[in-house]
Amino acid sequence: MYFLGALYHVYPILGFVLAVWGLSRRLGLTEEEPRAIRSLPVGVYIWLAGAVMMVVALVVGHLGNGYDVAETSKSFAGWTKGWALFALFPFAGASLRIRPQVVFRAVNILSLHTLCIIPIFFIGSLIGLPTVLYVSPLQILGGGGHSFFQVGTHWIDPGSPVVRFRFYAPWAPGAAFVAHIALVCAMYDRDKRWRAIGIVTSILVCWMAKSRLSIIAIPVLLFALPALTQLHRPMLIGAAGVASVMGSLLFGAVQAMVAGGISEFRNARADSSRVRETLQRIAIHRWQTEAPIFGHGAVERGSHLVEFMPIGSHHTWNGLLFTKGAVGMLGLAAPLAWTFVECLIKAQRDPAARAALGVVIAVFLNSNGENIEILAYLIWPGLLLLGIAMSRRTVSIWSPTMGLER
Repeated sequence: MYFLGALYHVYPILGFVLAVWGLSRRLGLTEEEPRAIRSLPVGVYIWLAGAVMMVVALVVGHLGNGYDVAETSKSFAGWTKGWALFALFPFAGASLRIRPQVVFRAVNILSLHTLCIIPIFFIGSLIGLPTVLYVSPLQILGGGGHSFFQVGTHWIDPGSPVVRFRFYAPWAPGAAFVAHIALVCAMYDRDKRWRAIGIVTSILVCWMAKSRLSIIAIPVLLFALPALTQLHRPMLIGAAGVASVMGSLLFGAVQAMVAGGISEFRNARADSSRVRETLQRIAIHRWQTEAPIFGHGAVERGSHLVEFMPIGSHHTWNGLLFTKGAVGMLGLAAPLAWTFVECLIKAQRDPAARAALGVVIAVFLNSNGENIEILAYLIWPGLLLLGIAMSRRTVSIWSPTMGLER
């Protein structure tokens, strides 16, 4: 599907197909008894409400800023391939009987395929193949731009000779985002060999994508995520207490180290950091002064100061405030916060919830450097896991049996 340029069209359709299938199951239109189906989790209702809030903000923002029907319809089509998927896949995961291990193994099989094509992509960059071999004719069906339908082995970072690899994604940081989701799935595969393949491939993809955000995301997912799933362990609680005391005693040194790390992070690609920070300041200022409730409706082309990058891009939260206002931001913040708390509680006993918690963390981290809704069609296995985890019921973390209901 990647070489056909069909990814951007196929996976949104898959989201709607699975959601309709799940709805049919809940309405008793399948052979399964309706009473065997659990009620829809509260968290899924919140994701559905968030998607509705997004589309309401979109319509009101377009009407309030003078967009015509054609432009509004185009943005609505973008919503069906973006924010709608953040509700449809969790709904499908909660409504269909999908075992989380099936998702983990499927993602690891894709990681093996990716590992096999890494040498091909790398050789393509060495022998000087064009960065874009061809553009799929499927772009005529509409989409986010040419980059979603381009096929090539590598990518040259604009303004520098750095070679980056974007794999199946429209740009390199997007490939790293997908790798973060794959890393979470790999961590909870029961088979050690598949687990190793998934983890190694995910780290390789992040390295080849030259993603600065992965410097933070990979350690958090590999080390902080397992710690968050063991909060009920006395040893971990004691270690956290010791770390807090040591941190307070060494606050000055830690603060200097963090400041130095942030400085190095920004200076790794100074021009990119400057453009991103300027875009964020413009977006926040114009949101506050011009359209605080429902936003401007859509991104706007920036000036030469930001290298003509669209205002409202490169940052999910600032982009939401600019395009959809406070209503749009609440439409993501509320579901994400609820899911984090619910999965954090369940993750103390349920491996599926641990993976879902990792997905939430990966989504939040990448939301500070990407417009995550544009990449929803690639991270859909993670979104499916959110619904699977929220539909599962675990016993109390203090139960002596410490088992799972199913």
